[in-house]
Amino acid sequence: MEELRELHGVTRLLTIAGVPRASYYKWRATRSKRIERQARDHEIKEHMMAIHSVHSYFGYPRMMTALWEAGYRVNHKKVARLMRELSIQSVIRRKRQRFNYTPSVVYPNRLKRQFHATGPQQKMVTDITYISDGTRFYYLSAIQDLFNNEIVAWQISDRNDVKLVLDTIDQWTRKRDVSEAVLHSDQGFQYTSQVYNTRLEAFSVKGSHSRKATCLDNACIESFFSHLKTEKLYLLQCKSEAEIHQAVEDYIYFYNYQRFQAKLKQRAPIEYRHALAA
Repeated sequence: MEELRELHGVTRLLTIAGVPRASYYKWRATRSKRIERQARDHEIKEHMMAIHSVHSYFGYPRMMTALWEAGYRVNHKKVARLMRELSIQSVIRRKRQRFNYTPSVVYPNRLKRQFHATGPQQKMVTDITYISDGTRFYYLSAIQDLFNNEIVAWQISDRNDVKLVLDTIDQWTRKRDVSEAVLHSDQGFQYTSQVYNTRLEAFSVKGSHSRKATCLDNACIESFFSHLKTEKLYLLQCKSEAEIHQAVEDYIYFYNYQRFQAKLKQRAPIEYRHALAA
């Protein structure tokens, strides 16, 4: 029916097949929803594989938490089902490994979801997200200024490690005086490491951490990542690291210079900053 409808018309085909028009359109609506659901599941599975590659010890409860932090509101039953379909499960860690554990550096939550800032370089947020080229995953680290939502630094790597985070901080600190700024993140291993703490202290930056498994404590940067993916990456379907890098670079330029926001009185982030500085 779907292949012939453009050639012969829906009415004629339904008459020949003896199918009521209402039944046909009900079937099409159901089919469309099923296709959308399958596409959404495929997207979630890509994120799950990326999470599993870094945190192979995650079972479905912690996998669900990680997905929530990435902006995917899925319940534990669906996560468990998708993990079975992907044939992934948590790797059980031996208790003896805990004897070599070094306590992380955990900061207080200085933002407490107070995302408004009265000037630049006061309240900053940072996080890492996963991007796929269809065969492997890359990791985007970004820092956002809550004063005008501007992305002030970003880096892409094929490794989700502390170096990626430090490179992003280096880019940020080269451009601006960051002394006394608050830099907020989740409690990922990169952001609770001693070397991260040392780097912040070197620039007199105040660290801040979300509460565990509370993605809304860092909602602003999560919102940016969601816009990046839905407005750019999912449309382009990049096939290489170079294509991903170019797409991210293009979108961040658009986001900073051209994408107006209601919060900023219908101005783009950099336009808003310049307007208030004038």
